[in-house]
Amino acid sequence: MNKRSILLLGLCSALVFSGCKKEEEAAAPAAPAPQIEVVNSTPAISIEDNSEEEVVDDGSHEGMYRSELTNEWISEDLKDQRPIAAMVDNEKTALPHYGLSHADVVYEMTNSLANDGITRLMVLVKDWGSIEQLGSIRSTRPTNLIIAPEWNAIVCHDGGPFYIDDYLAKPYVDNFSGTFSRVDNGKSREFTEYICPGDMEKNFASKPNVSQTYNEYYSGGPHYQFVSKDGEINDLSSAPSVQDCTKIELPFKHNGSKLEYDPATKLYMYSEYGQKHVDAGNNNEPLGFTNVLLQDARYVKFDDNGYMMFHAIDFKRDGWFITQGKAIPVTWSKEDEVTPTHYFDMDGNEIVLNTGKTYVALIPDDKWGGLNMQ
Repeated sequence: MNKRSILLLGLCSALVFSGCKKEEEAAAPAAPAPQIEVVNSTPAISIEDNSEEEVVDDGSHEGMYRSELTNEWISEDLKDQRPIAAMVDNEKTALPHYGLSHADVVYEMTNSLANDGITRLMVLVKDWGSIEQLGSIRSTRPTNLIIAPEWNAIVCHDGGPFYIDDYLAKPYVDNFSGTFSRVDNGKSREFTEYICPGDMEKNFASKPNVSQTYNEYYSGGPHYQFVSKDGEINDLSSAPSVQDCTKIELPFKHNGSKLEYDPATKLYMYSEYGQKHVDAGNNNEPLGFTNVLLQDARYVKFDDNGYMMFHAIDFKRDGWFITQGKAIPVTWSKEDEVTPTHYFDMDGNEIVLNTGKTYVALIPDDKWGGLNMQ
């Protein structure tokens, strides 16, 4: 099979995935996919990179390399290690989350059209061995199995509806399902599964065909285009059509996700359910991001239970790149499952992200107009 083949939308008639644990994983056969038109792209602008003076490396980075996920200096021992893409429950009952402040990239996307469009998080972690507790872990969806391969990431989840079966069978999709620790936190069982020390090692031992290091489907190099020097900052201040952006209200009605810019840290701080997000596994560390990428995404509704899938493979869709208190319109495109999603300014130049963590939101195209940026 060609590893870069494009998945055709097809619904599996098989039974529910065997790793499925809870009642949310049952689903009726899919209804025909509605046809949704692509939104026209916006007028062209260009990004201008305003850089500070280069900071000379004094040798303190010996034995380190720049992370392909964040551009931060991390141990060279991790260079070939594959990241994980952990599916984290974002229902209010699942709070507080554990381990998310250690994440390199966090995706938030609508998980179901039911329950006011409840979202789920997909958390990319390179140095997963350093986390004491991550989760709680929940089921995955086809969209996640289309995006995770672009990172060559191992999907960590607990089952999912039968719609995921065809995607799990692809050679570039590796996963561990329902094989993590149960933590007695006083909640019902579906909120008690976490990745804890030793869990990943146990999974690799039980699935020797899953490589812990990057395999043949890895595209190689930095995932995004990053600033090239220590101390360099792309502040977007001179870019045409740039606008101030210090507050972002996502059109996710169920949990009311927000990102607010903190000029002291230069991070966009995440909140939901009317409260600041904290990491209970890291001294209640708040969750903040240097870069924010928002994607207007078409989707298909599978059935009346609310199961759906984003068209994560698409071309010249609208979006926003937000950093340093500024925002510019962009377009995004993704060629196939193993190729990274690329973001372009309106002149067709690939955008340059700042060193640090990134938040990515896939927003249903019929909710895109509800995005509020100030």
